[in-house]
Parts: sequence; structure tokens; C-alpha cells
Amino acid sequence: MGGGDPLRLSKLLSQRGVASRRAAERLITEGRVTVNGARAPLGTLADAERDDVRVDGAPLPARGDLVYIMLNKPRGYITAMSDDRGRRTVAQLTGGVGARVYPVGRLDMESEGLLIMTNDGDFAHGLIHPSRGREKVYRVVVSGDTRGAERRLASPMEIDGRAVAAARVTPLSADARGGVFEIAIREGRNRQIRKMCQKCGLRVSSLRRVSIGGVELGDLPPGKWRHLTREELGRLGRIVPHSLMS
Repeated sequence: MGGGDPLRLSKLLSQRGVASRRAAERLITEGRVTVNGARAPLGTLADAERDDVRVDGAPLPARGDLVYIMLNKPRGYITAMSDDRGRRTVAQLTGGVGARVYPVGRLDMESEGLLIMTNDGDFAHGLIHPSRGREKVYRVVVSGDTRGAERRLASPMEIDGRAVAAARVTPLSADARGGVFEIAIREGRNRQIRKMCQKCGLRVSSLRRVSIGGVELGDLPPGKWRHLTREELGRLGRIVPHSLMS
């Protein structure tokens, strides 16, 4: 039987839904991935049809249907598939999907809202790549004096020693005691919105992501998920033949 073109091992694991590319690289560096019986170093090329590729001794999953979902992540869950500290994970909310999907990007434990999950590694990699710069919109409830906060939040600033670009900020309500803002950013630094607010003297009491790249969370209840539509995937730059979608 003829094989296909060899792929970098991390990309192959990602395509087969084993892990994101970054997580796949960790599996490889930890020596948990073998090709034809030998531990594979980073950068290894492999053809899943010709080579025996295994993770922790288990063969790769067969190439299955591509699955794309959105989850309304509640507070108190971490954006991970497992946790050695026993914390609740988003994997516990997506057991009924019928495929192993993993998160694209992150929301911290105390944040909630729109989280995209998939087993399409190429799509995931493209969606989080900085060059794509897809706008992410957050609904943020803060306490503190919000007078002048719109201008300060919208201005370029430095966070953790690095410059972050200007944000698009819309005040929904604001006074001397607190308020609600809609904040749109194209970057995704660790806890960026919270740190932006902190630099402006505001304390975040609620942070919910409501949109990514024009795809809206809508009225999806917390803890629930649904499949993305073909139209939504198109907005995110992924044109998927109907025959490949679950």
C-alpha cells in the first residue's frame, strides 16, 4: 500500500487528534512517542500509513471525522484535558462529543464564555497564530472608579514588560464605583484583560468571552456545547467539505 507525504511528527499527532501541536511537542520531548519502535526526537518526519507511530505504546487513532464545537466554559474549570491537581477540566464537559477534541487557546479558571474545541490540528494552529489576529471580544464587569477608564483601557500599554496593542473598548455602564465594558483585542497574552484592568486601577469581578473572529457565543448555556456551523467556520477561515464534517 502506498503512503502519503511524510509529516513532521507533531503535526501528524495534531491531525489525528492526539494533542495540539504544542502539547504534541511536549509528548515527543518527554520520550513518549515512538516511530517504528524507536523513540522519536523533535523534527522527526513520519508517514502514518507506512510507519508504526505510537504514543505511550498505543497506535495513533484512525483518521476520523473532523469535529468543531463551541463550549460555554463556566467558571471553575481549567482549559485542559486533564489535571494532576484534581481540578475540573473542560474535557469533563465534552464527553458526549463522540471524538477527542481539545481547546483552541485558553480561558483562565475564573473566566468563562466562548471556547472553541476541535480535533483538526491545522485549524487550531491557524486560529491561534499571531499573524491571523482574529478579534476576541470580552464582556468585563469591574469595580473601581471607571471615569476615564475607556480611554486608558483603549490605549497601548506595557504588560509584563511587553507592549500590547490598543484595544477597542465600549462602555456599557460606568460610574465612580464600577461598570461593565466590552473589550476587543487581537492578541492573547496570559490574563491580558485582567492585567489591563489592573493597570487602570480596576478590579475584575466577571470576565466572559462572547465572540471570536465574528463567531458569537449567543445564548448557549454555561457548561453546554454545540457544533460550529459551516458559516461560522468560514468566518474563522476554515472551508471544510461537508463530507469531512461530523
